[in-house]
This record gives sequence, C-alpha cells and structure tokens, in this order.
Amino acid sequence: MTFTPRTWVVGEVVGAATLNQEIRDQFNSMFAAWTAYTPTWTASTTNPVLNDGTLTGRYMKIGRIVIGEVILTCGASTTYGSGAWSFSLPSAAASAGFSALGSARMISTDTWHGQASINSGASTFQVTFPTSSTNTRSANASQGTPATLASTHSIRAFFVYESAS
Repeated sequence: MTFTPRTWVVGEVVGAATLNQEIRDQFNSMFAAWTAYTPTWTASTTNPVLNDGTLTGRYMKIGRIVIGEVILTCGASTTYGSGAWSFSLPSAAASAGFSALGSARMISTDTWHGQASINSGASTFQVTFPTSSTNTRSANASQGTPATLASTHSIRAFFVYESAS
C-alpha cells in the first residue's frame, strides 16, 4: 500500500534499503494483488443475515484513492431484512463535500444495472436500481426493490472514491 514518502535531509547518505522502501516498494504496491476485506451488509430497519450466502470484498488503495468491489451471492437460508441496504467500505470516505458513484449489477430473475453511491464522509455505500421495469426512477436496493432476491442471486458493486486518510 502506498504511503506518504519521507522527507529527505540535505547531505543525507541514502542506502539501498531506504531507496527500496521509499521508491521500489511504493511503486510495486501499485501493481500488487488487491487486498481482501469482509464487508458488512446492513439495512435501514432490520439487518439481513447472510447465513449460507457469501459476501466478499476487495480493494486497491493508491495514496487516498480507493478502487474496490463487493460481491453478494445469496444462499438458500439468507434472510434479507427490511429497509434500504448498505455495504461497508474498506475505509471511510473523505469529507470533501462530494458524492462518488460507481456501478452496480443485480442478477436475479432479470439483470438490473444501477449505481453504487458513496456520500461524503461515509463508511458505507448503497446500491440503487430502477424501481421496476416500468419505472426507471432509482431507489436504494432492498428485498423486492427492484426484484425479490433468492438463492444464487447476486449483487456486484464497483466503486472508486477518495478515502479520509
């Protein structure tokens, strides 16, 4: 993971270990494998319970830029709670007066294309989809909006945002 480089001192003798840490290692981190994280799935009224479903996340952080994805695959005994769903981010978003958008896809009986929405300073994001096949206004995803999820159905979200640190 990249980090803030050190401040160099005039006349400092720089050895191979310092150069490797400050230059090579930072450069290599931008080409490393993404870091896995376990997102939390919550709802505005009653939280869902994953049970035999899977929820995975991974991200790459370069400076304060975070690029990531979350994949929810429902299981036979997954319960969906009630209210709008949220998923945790790998690190909190910057409080810079912005909202970031990513892409989202719900695969159920039909496939729905939507957005991942991250508010300024947030530690979670929501996915929004058209509310139905005849109403293209967006709403935060929940059980039944835009579709009723069941075993093997999934939600995938991709996002890019500025982290708080």
